[in-house]
Formats: sequence, structure tokens, C-alpha cells
Amino acid sequence: MAIYAIGDIQGCYDELQRLLERIRFNVSEDRLWIAGDLVNRGPKSLEVLRFVYGLGNRAITVLGNHDLHLLAVAAGFQPLRSKDTFAPILEAPDREELLTWLRHRPLLYRDPTLGVTLIHAGLPPQWDIATAEACARELEAILQGPNWRDFLAHMYGNKPEQWREDLQGWERLRAISNCLTRLRYCDAEGRFFLKFKESPGTQAEGLMPWFKVPNRASQGERIVFGHWATLEVGAYDGAVFAVDGGCVWGGQLVALRLDQEKPQWFFVNCHGYKDPYQ
Repeated sequence: MAIYAIGDIQGCYDELQRLLERIRFNVSEDRLWIAGDLVNRGPKSLEVLRFVYGLGNRAITVLGNHDLHLLAVAAGFQPLRSKDTFAPILEAPDREELLTWLRHRPLLYRDPTLGVTLIHAGLPPQWDIATAEACARELEAILQGPNWRDFLAHMYGNKPEQWREDLQGWERLRAISNCLTRLRYCDAEGRFFLKFKESPGTQAEGLMPWFKVPNRASQGERIVFGHWATLEVGAYDGAVFAVDGGCVWGGQLVALRLDQEKPQWFFVNCHGYKDPYQ
């Protein structure tokens, strides 16, 4: 059995199918780990959602910020934006089945046998893996429970700007969501800078990628993440793997084989459905 981690698909269904052909994905034996953002910006979000849903337990998907945005729009807490491309999902006859499945996806997945953790975006430097798992389960319990809409009504916003264990209520849940689905940069004190999205080397003084913060509690852990299209795909510090190749922006859709001693990378080129400068 082969295990492949795949970066942000964002509605790029055709490229996903070409990547699966490239890795010779065996649907009866192999497994996919998808680093979130199944939907939005690309042209075939509905097709991607139906396909991954149809894979059942052969695919593990963590939630990304675009997935949560879809849920918030569907629940009526956000308008459909001009750049959103998931209207076909909202109009589909199987909409509720697909959305219910989506909100029951985890925010973090860990395979203790492989010793690998899958997330969409990042971990604040204060979190070790056990804390990250506990925080993910805390928010998942809300999203998968009867009051899931309540969180979506309070999800948007960039504050609090730093993790504290004594955070409570919506502030605590929003901080968990922002870390796991939006985080890119921190400062040395562990404050989040969520608005800055560009590549390392262009950031303001004092900011660094979340995985470069000195003495972060998750140091040395094998972590796979997406979300950061302007970050070069590859391994960082020998243990952190960036798999978002910016497919929807005209980059590449990326797969990383995880079940071998030496991880193996696979790529397919993408058409570019969106202008990255807009």
C-alpha cells in the first residue's frame, strides 16, 4: 500500500486525475492524504468534492480555509464572493450530503505508525503535537456537533494574535482555526501575522515562517502542510514538507509519497485558472 500526500486541489479536478495517473494510484490498495482546500478558485469544485467523497476511507482530508469558507457561505454567514467558484456545490442536489461529509473532516490527522502529521496551514510555536491534536479535536467537536453553525458565525477575524492556553469561547476556537487553516508567518514571540501571504524573503523584519520560529514545541516532528502557494515546494529542516504547488495559479499539483524511507515527489503542471496578482 502506497500513501501519497497531495497539496491544495482547489477545484482543479482535471489536474487531480492526471496526478493520480502519474502516481499510478491503485484505488483498492493505496491511500491519499489531502492537505485541505478541496474547493474554490478552480473550475470543478463540485467534481473534486464528489470524487474525494466517493473514495471513502481511501482518502483522508483535513479542512482548509476555503473548505470552511464554503461551509460559512452555505450556512448563510458569508456572501458568495466574486472570486468564489463553488456555486455549483450550493446548487447541487447532493449538496447537503457533501457539506455534511465536509464538516466532519478533521483539522489535523496523525499517523503514529508513520510518525507523520497532516495539517492545512501551520502550528503556532507554543504547540507540541499533543497540544495541536487536542486543539484540533476541540474545534472538530463543535463543527461536527448540532451547533456547528454558531462557530461559523464567529469564525472570521485575525484576533487573537497570539495563542494563550487561557483563551476561551469564540476567541479560543477562532485562534485554533486560524492556526490550522491560515497561519504562515509568526514573530519570535509567537504572534500570528495572518495578512502576509508572500514568499519568505519578502516579509517584514522580525517575521518568519511558522516552522522557522526558534525552539518551537513541534521541532523535529514530521509535518505535511499546504496552504502556502508562494512557498517553494519541498522539505524544510528535514522534517516539514510543503506540498502546495499553487496549482490553481498555474503552478503544479503535487504528490508526496510518505510510506518509503526517502519521500518521493511527483508533479503535474497546471493550466492556471486564476491570476496570482489579483
